[in-house]
Amino acid sequence: MRNDKLFFCVFLFFFFCLELSRGQNNGKTQVNVGVVTDVGTSYSEAAMLCINMSLADFYSSRPQFQTRLVVNVGDSKKDVVGAAIAALDLIKNKQVKAILGPWTSMQAHFLIEIGQKSQVPIVSFSATSPFLNSLRSPYFFRATYEDSSQVEAIKAFIKLFGWREVVPVYIDNTFGEGIMPRLTDALQDINVRIPYRSVIALNATDNEISVELLKMMTRPTRVFIVHMYSSLASRFFIKAKEIGLMKAGYVWILTNGVTDVLSSINETGIEAMDGVLGIKTYIQKSQDLEKFRSRWRKIFPQLELTVYGLWAYDATTALAIAIEEAGTNNMTFSNVVDTGRNVSELEALGLSQFGPKLLETLSKVQFRGLGGDFRFVNGQLQPSVFEIVNMIGTGEKSIGFWTEGNGLVKQLDQQPSSMSALSTWQDHLKQIIWPGEADSVPKGWEIPTNGKKLRIGVPKRIGFTDLVKVTRDPITNSTVVTGFCIDFFEAVIQAMPYDVSYEFIPFEKPGGSYNELVHQVYLGRYDAVVGDTTVLANRSSYVDFTFPFIKSGVGLIVPMKDQVKRDKFDFFKPLSIELWLTSLGFFFLVGITVWILEHRVNPDFRGPANYQASTIFWFAFSTMVFAPKERVFSFWARALVVTWYFLVLVLIQSYTASLASLLTSQQLNPTITSMNSLLDKGETVGYQRTSFILGKLKETGFPQSSLVPFDTAEECDELLSKGTKKGGIAGAFLEVPYLRLFLGQFCNTYKMVEEPFNVDGFGFVFPIGSPLVADVSRAILKVAESPKAMELERAWFKKKEQRCPDPVTNPDPNPSFTSRQLGLDSFLFLFIVVSVVCVIGLGKFTVCFLWKTRMTNLWTNFHEPDHKSYLDKVAKCPCSSSQETPKDKNNATNQTDKGCELRARRTQVNISQVHDQNSL
Repeated sequence: MRNDKLFFCVFLFFFFCLELSRGQNNGKTQVNVGVVTDVGTSYSEAAMLCINMSLADFYSSRPQFQTRLVVNVGDSKKDVVGAAIAALDLIKNKQVKAILGPWTSMQAHFLIEIGQKSQVPIVSFSATSPFLNSLRSPYFFRATYEDSSQVEAIKAFIKLFGWREVVPVYIDNTFGEGIMPRLTDALQDINVRIPYRSVIALNATDNEISVELLKMMTRPTRVFIVHMYSSLASRFFIKAKEIGLMKAGYVWILTNGVTDVLSSINETGIEAMDGVLGIKTYIQKSQDLEKFRSRWRKIFPQLELTVYGLWAYDATTALAIAIEEAGTNNMTFSNVVDTGRNVSELEALGLSQFGPKLLETLSKVQFRGLGGDFRFVNGQLQPSVFEIVNMIGTGEKSIGFWTEGNGLVKQLDQQPSSMSALSTWQDHLKQIIWPGEADSVPKGWEIPTNGKKLRIGVPKRIGFTDLVKVTRDPITNSTVVTGFCIDFFEAVIQAMPYDVSYEFIPFEKPGGSYNELVHQVYLGRYDAVVGDTTVLANRSSYVDFTFPFIKSGVGLIVPMKDQVKRDKFDFFKPLSIELWLTSLGFFFLVGITVWILEHRVNPDFRGPANYQASTIFWFAFSTMVFAPKERVFSFWARALVVTWYFLVLVLIQSYTASLASLLTSQQLNPTITSMNSLLDKGETVGYQRTSFILGKLKETGFPQSSLVPFDTAEECDELLSKGTKKGGIAGAFLEVPYLRLFLGQFCNTYKMVEEPFNVDGFGFVFPIGSPLVADVSRAILKVAESPKAMELERAWFKKKEQRCPDPVTNPDPNPSFTSRQLGLDSFLFLFIVVSVVCVIGLGKFTVCFLWKTRMTNLWTNFHEPDHKSYLDKVAKCPCSSSQETPKDKNNATNQTDKGCELRARRTQVNISQVHDQNSL
């Protein structure tokens, strides 16, 4: 009933406009133009009303124009062939000079061919498919926005939120497929992956839509771009809501193919779109537009005005202007020459003589229309602004705009915000209500909750099982996977912000390499690989790696050999020849000095000449063991002996330590120092079986015949122990984690001498574009910065390194001993001190001796001395004093008294002899 009333209103208005135009056609040239549309549909009738209102408004405001457009309608009957038939009829029978329409892109494809053939311009206000550009027809004008023009807005929106995977959902026809090439390229520019596409048939049943939605639910991607007709979109979202795809965590983005005609969707369909985002054609507000909307609501209150109606209005205006400027000359069609053969309808059309001129003027038309600035650039309108809308309840809310110059902004007059690492999406858009009335931004993907677990492949190793070990539980017959890599992965999963279900599947192919294991992810047999898998450039071309969870590299280990040569003269080696000679010289110096200071007052240093000489040597060398039997009485002799004792003590202790190190320590040096020396000597080397190291060694220049594989640490030890002469190897190449485990067992026998190949480390493997990669990498960083990482290190590596240091932090666990002789410079200060004491003691003794001699000479030369007074002076001479300490006084009293009495008596005798000589 409603459609009947609507059709009646349209008919009355169309009749009114037709009569009005006839009234204005007095003396004016009538120009036939065609309109190909789906007669009887609401969108078609709204477009026809806009076309007629445009003509009425145009000519009423421009009565001086000499041309009047006469509209001839061709019914396309919602069919491609019907549109072609209608166009042929209009050109052949009505000789229309231009055609407005058709409605769909598929219909336009045929009409463009017809227009090109007959030189009749085709002006479409609703055919948006980019595929139409491929026809490259100058007679096709698109008075609307091409679908791909909104791709940059979609790209900016996805980039703003950082989603890594997007699934396009589109209708299976030219309209749906047209946007895909440009959309795919745009997403690739920002490294966004399209894991799959969901294609919905034009006439899909509700059951077929449900099946497709269920497939989408079982996949992890949760960001969808929907590009289809509004009628199909309504059914699609109603089913999506029923199945559960409109809850929190999902992201739906509509193209303007749906958002521009939301008024044609019923209330149930709009409610099902709650939380959906959309790209909408922006129509700038103007006074003329508001007046037209007001007139429209008054005349057609039950008919919604869409953007396509506005473009139909402006397209009609543009055509009227172009025809007026083209003039009225030569408006005929040239007939086809009769060749006597049957020709097709298309060949019989002839050519419009008015077409080329109309083409020229139509290309130059420019004015301000209801839809904004109207100007054809390369035959189509160029958008500069799109509006971003958020579906809420039964309506829509504007949350921002996309402009060609400023990107995403909240308001058109807003200054653009740079999309830096510090900016957030709130700086560019208003508040968004996501599906499920969620306030937080969906992460864009999640593990499906349909019971499916991640299939994680793990290598089944023979050796070095501290990293990965696969065993079979004899009771449950289940697979048990342990090791450092497994524990680290489980710690990473616990650090992730959501739960991930997984199961380990051993890779048990005999002789299978790690390259083959990684390739299983590319083939889709595994969802990931966890284990000691090295990040390599060639592997990253077909899979994605997470951040390395342990550092790696390829190290060269070789046996170590004791290089120390021992002989019967080793006891001389701790001290240098200079130190030996200096020490020997000081032994004599100290002995002679003590004798000089002591022999006049100490009977232990008196006697025959040979006895005194032996006493000097005996005293000097007995100080080496701190056991001289001779006592010393004078102060400076004691000071010298104490100083000499200290020097001898230091010297003996240093000598003992050096000699002990020389006799007991090993000077372990590697038998090979670099990989180049192995190549030069043509030595046989070993490598880990199934590892990438084999390829690296071949690239370096090692022949296959000199490469020996091994699996376990024990097998590597056996090969290195044999040596090349017995069928062994001269060195082995292992990755650093394996090398740490190996040297943890054999640190005193082997040494890492070089790290010839650098690699990133061990990483977890995922398919290219997997959204898990970013989240797992962040979790790896969290674990690596936490105490958990050190706990795992201690649990799997440090337990063996308790007796052997870590070759990474301490790459030389048994440093080679280098014999360093003790030189004179190490003890020079002590020798100087002893020398100073010797000089002071001898100097003091010399001064006293010279003083006593001078006094004796003075008495002899001038007068006979007073015996008693002279003897008192002599007794007071410092050199005659025993200088004993209180401690020694009791033991040496008798000897001192005897020494003083003897000196006094000798002096008295000498004086008497001098006196007698003087008297004579």
